[in-house]
Parts: sequence; C-alpha cells; structure tokens
Amino acid sequence: MFLLPAMLAIGAAPVTAANRDGTQRIKLPAVWLVVYLVLVVTVGFRFEVGGDWGNYFAYLFRGSILTYSDLTTVDDPGYMALNILSTSMGWGMTGVHVMGGLLFALGTVLFVRSLPRPWLALACAVPYLIIVVGMGYTRQGIALGLVMAGLTALRRQNYLQFAVWVALGALFHKSAVLVIPMAALTADRIRIQTVGLIGLSTFGAYEALLADHADRLVDVYIDQQLTESQGAFIRLAMNAVPAGLLLYYRRRFARIMAPMEYRLWRAMAWLSIAMFAALLGTGYSTALDRMALYLIPLQLAVFSYLPDVMGRPNGRNTAFVGLILLYYAAVLFVWLNFATHSRYWVPYQMGLSLEVL
Repeated sequence: MFLLPAMLAIGAAPVTAANRDGTQRIKLPAVWLVVYLVLVVTVGFRFEVGGDWGNYFAYLFRGSILTYSDLTTVDDPGYMALNILSTSMGWGMTGVHVMGGLLFALGTVLFVRSLPRPWLALACAVPYLIIVVGMGYTRQGIALGLVMAGLTALRRQNYLQFAVWVALGALFHKSAVLVIPMAALTADRIRIQTVGLIGLSTFGAYEALLADHADRLVDVYIDQQLTESQGAFIRLAMNAVPAGLLLYYRRRFARIMAPMEYRLWRAMAWLSIAMFAALLGTGYSTALDRMALYLIPLQLAVFSYLPDVMGRPNGRNTAFVGLILLYYAAVLFVWLNFATHSRYWVPYQMGLSLEVL
C-alpha cells in the first residue's frame, strides 16, 4: 500500500495544469479509478482489522431492528442508515465497510488529485489516514473522507459545496460540524453573504446534530477524561511539523499556492500549532486527538508542495520527495512495530463478515 505510490511519487513530475484561480485541476484518469477501487476493496473487505472492530457490531445489531423512520432519533444517522441497509440486504459488517469505504475513498482520491503531487500525497496518506483512521475509526473515517471532499471545494471558494460535504460528514460523526467555521478563516475580506452562509450552516448543523449531545460529549471527553488517548502527542506533533514548515516558509508557500488555498492551509497550520500547545498545557488528549483528525489533510497538502518550496519550482526534486517518503516510511515502521494497538491491524486480513452478531 505504501511502496507502490511511493515509487510512483519518486519519478513523477508535479502537475502544472491549473484553474483560473490557481488551484490544481482535478482529473481522474483510468489509473486513479483503479486506485479508488483498490482503496474501496482494501478498506471495505478487511476482516477483524482495526481496534474498534468488535465495537461496531452493536451498530449492526441496532440496524437489524430499526427502520429508516427511526433515523431522526439516533446518533450519527448516516452511519446507522448504512447498517439498516446492510442488514436488510444480508451484507452484514462487510456491507457497512464497503459502503463506508466508497465514501472515504471518494474524498481521499478527490483530495490528493487536487494537489500538485498526488502520488506523494497518497503515499503520505497511507500510514495514518488510510490504515489507522480509514480502517480503525470507521465513523470518523467516513466523516473525514467527506470533509476532504469539502476542503477540495473550499479551495475553489465554493462555500456552499463545502458546507454540504461537511454536513454530510457530520451525519456519520457529529464532530465534523466543528470544521464548518474554518471557512470563515479563509476569506480575504469580510463578505456579508459569506459570513451569513457560514454562520447559518454552522448553526443549522449544530442544532440538528450536536445541540442535544453537547453536554454528554463535554462530560466524556473533557470533564471525566475517561481514557487518555495513547499516542496523542505523536499524532498532534505530526500535524504540527508541516504546520511549522508552512509558517516558517510562508512566503515561499504563498508564491506557489493559489491565494485562497494558502489562506486555508495557513489557518489550519495555526490551528494545528494551537492544538499541540493545548495538549501540552491542558492534557485533554482524547478531545484534542479526535479533533486533530480533521487537520490531517494539512500534512498531505504541505508535503505535496514542499519539494517545490525547497527545490526547483515544477521540477522533479527527487531528493526532497525521497526525504518526505523516508519520513513517512519511518512513521509506518514505528507504528507497526511499537504502537500499543497496532496488533489489531496485523496481520491484515480480507474476508466476508455477513453475520449480525
């Protein structure tokens, strides 16, 4: 999963075709349709892979006794709808994972294809975004995939599409609604219609998905702090590293990025730094760790542009690409061999899980 995109990244030149606003054009040639299908199959047909594998059978069982009319009364109705459909068709857990994989892979492929070095971005996504989040945090993985589709729209200043994608993601994990206000940080000047749209979208999504659960979420993730999120320091640091690089070399990044795109990644960089500092100062590891998942796209974006920032613009810059790949190879190696919960991913297995319990 890692070596193939890594080898393709080494020999690939950056994509130079751009839209009028300076953002990359998104094209999905046949090879990327194959990548999409491979991601769907890998994520969807996994068997007993991921730390939360057993926990999701509770959703599957509820899906077998609920109907679509019950979706207005349950948490994360999008994910529950997948369970209802899968159990009614006799597809079991595999059906849920395949349908979720379709959404997760869609956002991932759209996002990396919108970057100047898509193969490099895909390789950077494998160690944590795809393996850990996509195959472990099932509900939040789907939400993150849809958020990435929204970020692709936001980079083109399409605020409405961004809000719609994020709201869809919040149907699978309600925490995604907290990403919507980020759009306000990308505006080059205050526009009444933009602020109004963002504010209305945020309020509507909050009232629909979070208002009734806010107290419980604060109690679990902050007040009680029932479990400390192991590895939160490393995961937040992985966001802080590209954030620091972008802010330190901000003038170079600003020269090669579209203005809207630069404002987006600059805002996410400051958020990443602030969350890392908050972890050191407060210790709310679980809450910060979960929210930091939505900042992972910053890693892919910064490292996709970094070879052109440090080397010759639009050149292959193989040495810098190789250093980035070595960094992520080390991340994958350390996680596989030393992470506390990596044993739930090893060995990777494919199979069918069609039972409800």
